[in-house]
Amino acid sequence: MGTIVTSGTVVLVVLGFGNHIWWLAAVAVLFLYMQYGRGASAPSSSTGGSSAGPRPSSYRAYRDRRDKQAKWERRYRREHPFEARRQERGKSK
Repeated sequence: MGTIVTSGTVVLVVLGFGNHIWWLAAVAVLFLYMQYGRGASAPSSSTGGSSAGPRPSSYRAYRDRRDKQAKWERRYRREHPFEARRQERGKSK
């Protein structure tokens, strides 16, 4: 992905010598790649499950975040029992 963005940027810069709008397009491509492309294509460093954020700095922070997530999941299951059962059926298939 990075090589495609790099080569596309080089092409836009070369085209920009005739029309400066292409330089703006090259800057826009680089900006969008830096904002959205690198994070989506970078491999995750976690070993299991899906992580919602960066790795916690300590085990205490990890436990606090895990306990808070479990509390929200219990509350959701309690307040939306039919939806929770439907989601559980979908996971078991």
